[in-house]
Amino acid sequence: MYFFDLFKGPDIDQGVEEYKHVSGAILLDVRTPDEYREGHIPSSQNIPLQTIEKVKSAIKDPATPLFVYCYSGSRSAQATAVLKRMGYTHVKNIGGIAGYTGRVAV
Repeated sequence: MYFFDLFKGPDIDQGVEEYKHVSGAILLDVRTPDEYREGHIPSSQNIPLQTIEKVKSAIKDPATPLFVYCYSGSRSAQATAVLKRMGYTHVKNIGGIAGYTGRVAV
């Protein structure tokens, strides 16, 4: 491990692969609706950080595995903390779409 590895964020490509192998998981994009329309990871759901409390009506089971991303990883880190405080038990920040190398839907 190198010193600069301490500052490296989550690997979104690895996070998406993990999401694909977890039964019943939801890929959650917490960017704004405009950002989501510009391009998002296929099969993701958009619930912006600003309205994250709406997750309760969209995802009722707090044991649902949630894989959360945004543009850079900052908002997804915030959303992950809020979701955990809301009682969601399997929440993972997978980082930012800016580092994603897979296919993007519009």
